[in-house]
Amino acid sequence: MEFLKRIFPETSALPRWVIFFIDVTICAVSFVFATFLRYNFFIETAFSIDYLRPLPLVLAVRAIFMVFFHLSSGIVRHTTIQDAIRVFYTVTVSTTAIVLINVGFLELYENGTALIPLSIIILDYFGSIFLMSGFRVSVKILYLYITKPKILTFKNIAIYGSGDAAITAKRKIEQHGGGELKVVAFFDDDSKRNGKTLDNVMVYNPSKEFDTVLQKLEIVEIIISDQNINRAKKQNLIEHCLNYNIKVRNVPPIEKWINGELSYNQIKNVKIEDLIERDTIVLDKGAIAAQLKDKVVMVTGAAGSIGSEIVRQLIQFEPTQLILVDKSEVRLYEMDNELNSIPHLKTTKKVKLIVGDICNMERMEYLFKYYKPNILYHAAAFKHVPLMEDNPGEAVYTNVKGTKILADLSIKYDVDKFVFVSTDKAVNPTNVMGASKRIAEIYVQSLNNFLVETNAAHTRFITTRFGNVLGSSGSVIPRFRRQIEEGGPITVTHPDITRYFMTIPEACQLVLEAGNMGNGGEIYIFDMGNSIKIIDLAKKMVKLSGLTLGQDIQIAFTGLRPGEKINEELLADQENTLPTYHPKILIAQVRLYNFINVVKIIEDLINSYETQDDITIVSKMKQIVPEYKSNNSRFEKIDAQLSKTQINK
Repeated sequence: MEFLKRIFPETSALPRWVIFFIDVTICAVSFVFATFLRYNFFIETAFSIDYLRPLPLVLAVRAIFMVFFHLSSGIVRHTTIQDAIRVFYTVTVSTTAIVLINVGFLELYENGTALIPLSIIILDYFGSIFLMSGFRVSVKILYLYITKPKILTFKNIAIYGSGDAAITAKRKIEQHGGGELKVVAFFDDDSKRNGKTLDNVMVYNPSKEFDTVLQKLEIVEIIISDQNINRAKKQNLIEHCLNYNIKVRNVPPIEKWINGELSYNQIKNVKIEDLIERDTIVLDKGAIAAQLKDKVVMVTGAAGSIGSEIVRQLIQFEPTQLILVDKSEVRLYEMDNELNSIPHLKTTKKVKLIVGDICNMERMEYLFKYYKPNILYHAAAFKHVPLMEDNPGEAVYTNVKGTKILADLSIKYDVDKFVFVSTDKAVNPTNVMGASKRIAEIYVQSLNNFLVETNAAHTRFITTRFGNVLGSSGSVIPRFRRQIEEGGPITVTHPDITRYFMTIPEACQLVLEAGNMGNGGEIYIFDMGNSIKIIDLAKKMVKLSGLTLGQDIQIAFTGLRPGEKINEELLADQENTLPTYHPKILIAQVRLYNFINVVKIIEDLINSYETQDDITIVSKMKQIVPEYKSNNSRFEKIDAQLSKTQINK
């Protein structure tokens, strides 16, 4: 190797005369070989008829055109396609000259004997091109081999799954890795495949040999290619790998491959959502489709995180028309682009995008009067706790007044069902946002009960509650992801804080199901699974990013934000639940309110917006919702005053 490095030093190039001499030598070898090949390597015959005598002439002609085409000017170790083109021109033109000389020789001698047989010229032509190009390519390959840094260690990778996707992933990984990445094991739950080799790699049983193989083969990364693995098993697998500090990535389903071909860049890192998501919900699609058939459906907050997903799921049931209302022009524009990308959806006829504020009575009444919706999904709301704590009037104006306007118009214009999207923060609220949503719940539920009692209208009001939604705007996961990308620190408000999580599609599927099953007056709560400690979520996201907590990135505790509580609830203390036919949906048994009284106190609350006095507004909210106790908020003093008043009484 040292000898080769001296021959091919990185900082110098072979002199041009050396390259010229090598090229001439190659031409000589090519001509001699062509002559011997012409006579089947009978050396005596070849020499006896003096067919090697034209060799000096051939070399002279070749040399002239080598100089003419600057064949020796390039640096051989950096050969490019241009050098190959120069070789082609040199040999082709010089061969043409040799043929012309050969024809001239025939005219000089009448015996018809050629100076060089045509077969030798042809063989020499191809031989010269091949050998001269091969010389340059060989030098380049040898140079790259010598100068390329040697890989001292491989990154050993295992693939979970052993089907066609696994084999394709293996080849893509090794092809992309340039020798650094090596698939050394397959894992498969199918016992028939265990112990066999696949593409020269052993298939192991994960239930028996997983830990042993990981340690023995020093696996640094697991690729999950099996699309049939259930979610719980996949999550356990990911958690197990994280404990070993092993990176985990996913192979996408075959239908998402680009033109039927898997790209290495499509093998993505596992996301935190993969550790929280639950098995797919089974919907009564037939009943939902029957409910939406030939119906005009309106969605408020249609361009938000929840509203936009409700729209995506509604589209598959093909209602007669979708009326999408949102006050964000930018988000509606983005949704319009998304909808226009759906080939079968005739957006101009089937979907109407409406810019409008639900608190604008005139605008909303026009929409109800003109489009006559049969079903309304109300997802428009202010939802960010700290912001609403600083702006309680806006929380009341949008979350309470906006809901009241829509509910009242739904009755006036004969809407069949009004599905209200609420939140778990409405349970024993500790903040303005949660209290405003609870007041809106009280209004629509008491209104529904009043309609049933008086038989005044057929509109039915249904409320749905769920917790935090993964990936929604302002949620913790996008914030953590951004902080990790920026190098930290990751900010957590409290070491003991917990939250319930579900994915946006799961939440919206349950909203549709609850809307379908509801008869009116129900407050549906969803099975949110187990609450998750936010600090554990942050730690897992750090591991999934390939970083080491405390070394590459830090977690900083910032203290609870105004109105924030450590543990959220789905039911108030005095509430209980009733089951439904869907195992993930329960009906909350809540305190009932008299609608006549509710109307008066809520109108009084809405009118207090004109004062722009936060204390007055929040005080009235606490009177409507006695269980509303502020936490870590400037409004705690109102609770203290109310307590004093009660003691004095």
